[in-house]
Amino acid sequence: MDQIEVIVVDQSGKTAGVVERIRRMVHDGTLREGDPLPSTRALAAELGVARGTVVAAYDQLDGEGWIRTRHGAVARVVASAGTGDVASMGGRGGAVGDLLPASDPGATAMAAARTIDCRPGVPAVTAIAQRDWRAAWRAAADAPLRNAVADPLGTVELRAQVVAQLGLSRGFAPSVDRVLLTAGTSEALSLVTEALRVHLGRAPVFAVEDPGYRTGQRAVLSAGGTVVGIPLDDDGMDLDALTAASPVDVVLVTPTHQYPLGSVMPVARRQRLLAWAAATGTLVVEDDYDSEFRHRGSPVPALAALDAEGVVLHVGGFSKTLDPRLRCSYVVLPRAAGGPVWAGAVAGVVDAVLAARRARGAVVAEPVQIALAHLLRTGALRRHLGRVRRDYTHRRARIAARLDGVAGLEARALTGGLHAVVVWSGPATGQEVAARMAGAGVLVSTLEEYGIAPGSTPAGVVLGYGAVTVPELDRALDALIASVERTETVA
Repeated sequence: MDQIEVIVVDQSGKTAGVVERIRRMVHDGTLREGDPLPSTRALAAELGVARGTVVAAYDQLDGEGWIRTRHGAVARVVASAGTGDVASMGGRGGAVGDLLPASDPGATAMAAARTIDCRPGVPAVTAIAQRDWRAAWRAAADAPLRNAVADPLGTVELRAQVVAQLGLSRGFAPSVDRVLLTAGTSEALSLVTEALRVHLGRAPVFAVEDPGYRTGQRAVLSAGGTVVGIPLDDDGMDLDALTAASPVDVVLVTPTHQYPLGSVMPVARRQRLLAWAAATGTLVVEDDYDSEFRHRGSPVPALAALDAEGVVLHVGGFSKTLDPRLRCSYVVLPRAAGGPVWAGAVAGVVDAVLAARRARGAVVAEPVQIALAHLLRTGALRRHLGRVRRDYTHRRARIAARLDGVAGLEARALTGGLHAVVVWSGPATGQEVAARMAGAGVLVSTLEEYGIAPGSTPAGVVLGYGAVTVPELDRALDALIASVERTETVA
């Protein structure tokens, strides 16, 4: 506790005082990576403040990425000296080169050599409690060995846990026999494409968002489908443009958090899309990729929760909630509504997808399924989501605060998810800005990468913040601001 005893808490902002002092002690090297912090009770007694004040301070520092707290374990420092400019925590900050003390050239060189990967798609994999993670894999190791071939649809236990999770978080609870597992979202889209190609006897036509999820679109193309880009407006896919582009067999949408622009499709448009799909016999594939992370407003139910006619095939998974390397997603097949709705691509889609799944065989290792089922059944995943949701909200707020008031820059897609879209009004292209940021040690994706039609996106970058600390995020935002300004000056 000796290191922390020097804290002088401003009584007008007790929590802020504790937070600011610990930040500075990390920054100046007094506290180093791996150093333990006093318990909240001990530090509160030493400072003469309520324990809740210290708990709130530790929570904020954890969310910002300075320390890591674990239930029943000692809080430890995870950010080392030089990872961020504490003086800039309340403002825009300086250039990338100003993030470290000028008196420490070795630390400066080390930081310059450290690449910060802000490309979207990676969550805070290491944030899960190690005790829960190890327990899940012990459960997998303890499962009895079987002389049997794995069920291509997936284990009944994991599928049942997925059903329970959907009922709690997404507003609908399908029967277990409508759920099957896939090796990620791309494999799900490839499977559906293959099934429809066999069922229709021709290449199925997918209407996709432009800009949109290019990896998924490539999966459709590689499986023998074709894609037609549909432009977006502020509420998601433009349904008038979709109607004009018809006939199509499938509509692929991300209605809860459009990827990558971040819009939320309102209920009225969702109902209109479903009514149109029912009338035309068109299958709607809902990619529900990061619905667990809603930072502003009320949670939005899944499109499948509104589907009374059985036209929605729902795709979800664990890539954004746990680890994309698990390669485990799930498909919820449309319910058999019957009647005249079941025409076109929708007719027979359930049997076709099930046949394709059985033909390909199991693609998710059974030990992985057992571990995931354990995380769901014990509530470990729910606890993990509560923790990282708070962390992501901190980072989202940091982006909004840092870019607020910066002339010409606008942050979008911040209502949910793990990424932000940043656009600007000047002549700089996304490729130019991303190249300059890479030169400063920060990797991002360009918004133009997600477009199909020329000019379908403004100049911008897509910045993932799921796997970075707030100090690293500050450095990335410094690099972004400097790169846009420099590119426009050169232009």
